[in-house]
Amino acid sequence: MNRRFLLVAGLLLLGGCATTPPPIVAPAGAPFQELEPLLAARAGGEALTITVVSNGCTKKEDFAFFLERHGEAVRLAFGRKRIDVCKAAPSPVDITFTFAELGVGPRSPVFLLNPLEAL
Repeated sequence: MNRRFLLVAGLLLLGGCATTPPPIVAPAGAPFQELEPLLAARAGGEALTITVVSNGCTKKEDFAFFLERHGEAVRLAFGRKRIDVCKAAPSPVDITFTFAELGVGPRSPVFLLNPLEAL
């Protein structure tokens, strides 16, 4: 009986570890350790909107960005400064950054480094 319990408990622990994706590491010198998974990203004429998962307390101020220029092109990454600790059901929320806030020209090619994730 104890062997079965240990086997089942071990499989459950290993199964939980196997389903956790490895963290995406930010570029060297970035102000955050992991990149925020994005549900979507949309570029408009004046701004870039990212869609992230929120537990009810996610705000624009909770995010930092890292920018790296390569000629006219820009590499851009977003990460959370503060974790959303609210208890609401996870839902998508849009966060908009103007190109002026990001320091990017409206016609500059932008490459997002964040992983895309399905909700």
